[in-house]
Amino acid sequence: MRHHTFDFIEIPTTDMKAAQSFYGTAFGWKFQDWGEDYADILEAGLSGGLRKVEQPAGRGGTLAIIYSNDLEASERAVIAAGGSITEKHEFPGGRRFHFADPSGVELAVWTKAEH
Repeated sequence: MRHHTFDFIEIPTTDMKAAQSFYGTAFGWKFQDWGEDYADILEAGLSGGLRKVEQPAGRGGTLAIIYSNDLEASERAVIAAGGSITEKHEFPGGRRFHFADPSGVELAVWTKAEH
């Protein structure tokens, strides 16, 4: 492990079952439950988990960004799983969209620019 690199990310949620269903459906993530208030995310690249909170985190905090080989398919999967697209834009080197999960937490998905 490299010093001062991101090692783990937690996604806050007000509803553990809804969050597991959403992320499982949208991205194929699997989970290991650790009681009613926490679940590890398995096989998603970076280590992480879902953490139960009382109040939704909403927008404007630290933004977790997921990579996709097919941005449009990921966007359709997020919508089909019950998420909502909140923003889309291009940037030097790629494109991305932001979305809100069922608890209102904002994340993003990006892909490299087509050459």
